[in-house]
Amino acid sequence: MNIFLKELKSYRKSLTFWSIGVFLMVASGMAKYAAYSSSGQSINDLIADLPRSLKAVMGFGVVDLSKISGYYSLLYIYLLLMATIHAAMLGASIIAKEERDKTAEFLFVRPVSRNTIVAAKLLAAFTNIAIFNLVTLVSAITLIEKYNSAGEAVNGEIVLTQVGMFILQVLFLAIGSALAAVKKKPKTAPSLATGILLLTYMLSIAIDLNENIEWLKYITPFKYFEAKNLMLGSGLEPIFITLSVILTALLLVATFIFYKKRDLNS
Repeated sequence: MNIFLKELKSYRKSLTFWSIGVFLMVASGMAKYAAYSSSGQSINDLIADLPRSLKAVMGFGVVDLSKISGYYSLLYIYLLLMATIHAAMLGASIIAKEERDKTAEFLFVRPVSRNTIVAAKLLAAFTNIAIFNLVTLVSAITLIEKYNSAGEAVNGEIVLTQVGMFILQVLFLAIGSALAAVKKKPKTAPSLATGILLLTYMLSIAIDLNENIEWLKYITPFKYFEAKNLMLGSGLEPIFITLSVILTALLLVATFIFYKKRDLNS
């Protein structure tokens, strides 16, 4: 319990900054939506002539951006990137921090097993991403309600997107922690985890550009819970939930196994 509380305290400031950032992201996004709506311009008309590749990179899909639900599905892509980057970096740094800060010897001389230490750290990280997700949810519902002049019912869809986001947060948290446990130089794990995340995101864009490689959607988590499907399509698909759970479980098992075996640099 002491390790859990210590880790929560260590990442309190970081969580505060990330939470403020995601709130400002939602606020600025909805303010832009309000500005377009009040000007009488159709967002769909503004982007109609953009190249297909640019639309894919910026997240313009098949949704109606003149509706607040369609606009939020675009904004959700950037919120998802923020959430998963935060989770991946957190998962890597919380496992690697003892070696990075040269405090491993201080921690591991205590009569506590490595598995207990890793479990406490992961629980603290899980709590952090849960709070981040809750802040995102409250920010989205509150600000969309403020700018939802058409009275469109979207709260249920927003909750659904946040469920998908949370599953991916946990997955990337596990990716980060597994990398930190496996690598001989764990302090490089946060940057590597972020690199893997961005690579899978770019792959999801490539899939949008080329239908012939759609089968690759199973290896990029950013295709698992797309807003256009969650809000306007099939919702949470069991195959992607199952795949996410299996991958997360394997990565967490790897974290415990490899961290227990590694020689710690103090």
